[in-house]
Amino acid sequence: MTLEEYKKEFTEDDAVGWLEIDKEFDRLYPDQEPKHYAPPISYMLGGEYPLDGVSIYESKKQTDHFHFVTYGFSELYYNEEKVNGEFSKWGFELTFRLKPFEGDNGNPPSWAVALLQNIAKYVFSSGNWFEEFHFMPANGPIRLETDTDITALVFVNDPEIPKKQTPHGEVTFLQITGITSAEYESIKDNPGTAEELVNKLRENNPLLITDLNRK
Repeated sequence: MTLEEYKKEFTEDDAVGWLEIDKEFDRLYPDQEPKHYAPPISYMLGGEYPLDGVSIYESKKQTDHFHFVTYGFSELYYNEEKVNGEFSKWGFELTFRLKPFEGDNGNPPSWAVALLQNIAKYVFSSGNWFEEFHFMPANGPIRLETDTDITALVFVNDPEIPKKQTPHGEVTFLQITGITSAEYESIKDNPGTAEELVNKLRENNPLLITDLNRK
């Protein structure tokens, strides 16, 4: 897209990158209005949370689960200087699929929104971004004060959302998937085996939905 085309198609009021994310989720969940969590004060105005929002959809695929998506790792708003970049800001947004957990009493889990914001704090402050088959410890259970073996995360490409070219550059939808302490230890010692672990998890769980009760 040329700058001229960009100016013709969008105005300064358009959240150009945000709309690109919405397109993918409208395709997956037509007619569904997601629950949306936005921080009280935006990061641009000095708020502590880097992401401008997280939306939560309810999926019936494979097994009922929540499907989260972040807004803020990519360039969300009208910006002529960012047209045709190679990557849109960090070049990705995060997704997360979570099997409902009894401790959340059927409510969309706000702890998972906090988890995504904490990953964003790490990226924005360190300048380190993520790619497929990267992994990280959560320094404890991913849901705080919960008796679960899921204490780390591996990053995979979201199985339902392909990488896309946006007017601001490439955006990959990277899904975080919870892994157990033992799984984390095994890939920490051999980082090259992360892909192998993911393929093994996919055998029974093609969408790589996180289940806090998995042992």
